[in-house]
Amino acid sequence: MAERFLPTEDPVMEAVLQWTVERDAKDVRRLLEWLPEARSSRERKALMERVRSLLEELEDAMNKLDELH
Repeated sequence: MAERFLPTEDPVMEAVLQWTVERDAKDVRRLLEWLPEARSSRERKALMERVRSLLEELEDAMNKLDELH
């Protein structure tokens, strides 16, 4: 991300959202790595369901970061 000249009005919220983005991105990557190793279609569906959930959370966090800037 680009360095900002002025701080946001809520630096704590910004830090939390940035942490959420980083954590969710790592978790999605890990789940997608596990996907080919899933032993059943039920496992694959569960992994994909979790990936979708994390992607929604990730998108929400990124949108809120955009609103802060």
